[in-house]
Amino acid sequence: MRKLLVWTHVVSSTTWMCMALALFAVVGYASAAVGEQRRHAFEIAHLLDVEVLQFAATTAAFTGLMLSGLTPWGYFRHWWVLLKFGITLIQLYVGIFVLSPNLHPDGSAALTRVGALLMASALACQVWLSVAKPGGRTPWASAGRLPTAPPWAFAACLAVPFADYALGEFLLGQSIPLMSLLLVVCYPVARRIAGSSRRRKAVAAR
Repeated sequence: MRKLLVWTHVVSSTTWMCMALALFAVVGYASAAVGEQRRHAFEIAHLLDVEVLQFAATTAAFTGLMLSGLTPWGYFRHWWVLLKFGITLIQLYVGIFVLSPNLHPDGSAALTRVGALLMASALACQVWLSVAKPGGRTPWASAGRLPTAPPWAFAACLAVPFADYALGEFLLGQSIPLMSLLLVVCYPVARRIAGSSRRRKAVAAR
């Protein structure tokens, strides 16, 4: 289950980067086109953003965060994990507030192209961080090794993006990573409480 979650993270991240490059190319074509061609090009760009890029981005972000939380890497124990977390947040905000609002004929094509290229470059940087793992441990890393979550936890995380997609498509009418966001926010709290409980039991046993 852990390897399958890693695979899902790699595939969704690659899709996210490819869609960002596709937007860069399509918007570049749209900015030079006129009339119906320009309108159709922006419609394609909007379709790629709504139907593919958004789902790939939220899935990549969710699976990456949960892989940190479910494994001994943790969220704030290693600089490379922390850097990936920060870059991911910036990318999501760029997508929400820069790319999506400008994918129409009256939007800023130049701003959209720059944003898409920066997003793809940031994803390439994250790949390097995952491979090189630079920086060592942070000052906030606690002693000892965090436990790896059981297989059912990885399996549950695999199901969440698809549940979010179904929820958005059939109930809400738009893609909203509601369950992903809820789990990302609640799991670190639950893990910290569980860790405190284990430490208290260990102290009591002595």
